[in-house]
Amino acid sequence: MDSSILLLDVADGIATMTLNRPEARNALSFALMTAIEQALAKIAADPAIKVVVLAANGPAFCAGHDLKEMRSLQSREQVASVFAQCARMMTAIVRLPQPVIAKVHAMATAAGCQIVASCDLAYAAEGAKFATPGVNIGLFCSTPMVALSRVVGRKQAMEMLLSGHPVDAATAEGWGLINHAVPADQLDAAVSDMARLIAAKSGYTVKVGKEAFYRQIEMDLDQAYAYTAEVMTTNMMAEDAREGIDAFMGKRPPVWRGC
Repeated sequence: MDSSILLLDVADGIATMTLNRPEARNALSFALMTAIEQALAKIAADPAIKVVVLAANGPAFCAGHDLKEMRSLQSREQVASVFAQCARMMTAIVRLPQPVIAKVHAMATAAGCQIVASCDLAYAAEGAKFATPGVNIGLFCSTPMVALSRVVGRKQAMEMLLSGHPVDAATAEGWGLINHAVPADQLDAAVSDMARLIAAKSGYTVKVGKEAFYRQIEMDLDQAYAYTAEVMTTNMMAEDAREGIDAFMGKRPPVWRGC
């Protein structure tokens, strides 16, 4: 992992990944996407990590793909490989066992907005903005559209995609792109509070629940109930479920075993 363009800090069960290409507005270069993929793989394999915070340094959260690198590509195969890599990275966020919280301090555009939409939770400073402006440069944000259209309504997604205009954090909250817009000086605390809250839960239970959420949401109603009934049956037989119920009935804090 390139430790200069992606910083990784782990403490108290919380992994903080920080995009660190401030001079390029954290544009997703090949190297940065590779570093993110590698970091996510490392985190996925570490049961001690309970939650991930995805943050960024500099004047922007993420400006999307690195257009200078994109324009340097000479073949269709090279271009296709970039979008395939990006899709792997976004999918890895969704499929990561641990929940991922986006901490958005500033503008998130195109694939940067896609990252926000792909995360499980998102908090933003009130001054942050979100946009899918590819239409303005002749490159429709078709891959960001996948994540965006799964978290906001169709009309709202199409407004962003067709106009290219940015929406403010309050609007993004109302549309469901982010969970909360907070004053900039409260962003760190808001994200930290949620990360600590999640980190205190059973890692096994959260992993089961996150996976089930994304699987059932693509099913029809009958399939979803049948599938989640199986998930809850398996979950009920786990040691952490038994411990949690016993602790609740005994009016004591649970002691999680992660299984």
